[in-house]
Amino acid sequence: MTTVRRRRSAAALAASAVLGIAIASAAAPTAFAAPSPKPTPSAVMPSGLYGAGDPTYDGVWRQSVALLAQDTVGVKPAAKAVDWLTGQQCASGGFLSYRADTAKPCDAKLPPDSNASAVAVQALAALGGQDATVRKTVGWLKSVQNADGGWGYNPGGAGDANSTSLVIGALAAAGEKPDAVKSKGGKTPYDALLTFAKPCGGKDGGAFVYQQKTPGIVADSTAAGVLGAHGKGLVVTAGEKDAKGTVCEKATTAEGAAHNGAVYLAAALAKTGHLDTAPMPGATDPTPKPDFGNTADAVVALSAQGLGDQAKKPLEWLRQNAAAWAKESGPAAYAQLIFAAHASGADPKSFGGMDLVAALNATGPAPESQKPAAAEKKDSSESDSDSDSDSGIGVWWIAGVFFVASVGAGFLISGRKKNQRL
Repeated sequence: MTTVRRRRSAAALAASAVLGIAIASAAAPTAFAAPSPKPTPSAVMPSGLYGAGDPTYDGVWRQSVALLAQDTVGVKPAAKAVDWLTGQQCASGGFLSYRADTAKPCDAKLPPDSNASAVAVQALAALGGQDATVRKTVGWLKSVQNADGGWGYNPGGAGDANSTSLVIGALAAAGEKPDAVKSKGGKTPYDALLTFAKPCGGKDGGAFVYQQKTPGIVADSTAAGVLGAHGKGLVVTAGEKDAKGTVCEKATTAEGAAHNGAVYLAAALAKTGHLDTAPMPGATDPTPKPDFGNTADAVVALSAQGLGDQAKKPLEWLRQNAAAWAKESGPAAYAQLIFAAHASGADPKSFGGMDLVAALNATGPAPESQKPAAAEKKDSSESDSDSDSDSGIGVWWIAGVFFVASVGAGFLISGRKKNQRL
């Protein structure tokens, strides 16, 4: 919230893994057991798709965040890239993680998921001209809302902070009022989100957990939760300075929970400037590794909350260290960094020696057009009068996360969504 968007960051999991890389660790939804889709050979990769890796588990996610990031920096993507995404929609209005053959109806044994659907809405709503597709997907999302007001990855699955936050962002992007979207029991998405917010004090105090019984990687769900509580999607600008500072307080509203979540992230980043991944089960090296994707999502969340000062250190850490990760991980990683730069007022074309925009563009079909640099500079100065040109910090998931249920295997992307070679 990979992220993501967003949180929140795009991560992926091998189909045989039970835990996600740099995302929430969680058991698969128990509402059904869906078979794993077959991987797509690289030789038959669609020409309009971003990234060169197998899209089976993240095709819609990475395409959506790539298009959304391009739109954020004034790049008009290639028509065939947009067509590829709209062509992935199922007749129900929802999106799978990937459809290899769009000439065939979506497989009833592989139901659409809320994460892919929500991030596709955010991208297509931002690009414009796709109202019918957006409305149909929003209708599907509303139809699978849980009784508690939230969403799980799959219809009928237990709700989680990441999925609920991603859908809130999609509703807002489509012009809906999330607090007016109520379940049959009268619950709103914010009611659900509050159930994932931990009280101050104790372990992970103030954070948003992935699920009550499955906390997961809390930093990921917290970054997503902060954005969701603000009614925001993966792309945000910096909020007004948080007058409460970095003190966790008792929260009874989504806004209060967002503040506490950001306070949790600020504390987690204060020492090193980055978050860490949890070792995978059975890993020979138990040493935690830097988590680039969740760190980027945290920068977005902190900026959205108005804790720009607390975002400076992790943003600088990303500038100095994220190049190799982004190059290896592909379009979703570049998109996450662009979201972080945008939220904090940094220049995505000059980010620690990287031109994130050019790098993202190079992972897919050549864009149709790009806003002149002078226009981008003007937009930045108008939207961020308090930006610091030296640090790149000015005045976010994811997801988001995605979770493909299969027999014996969970598949979650967050953020948010991070660290697979896309």
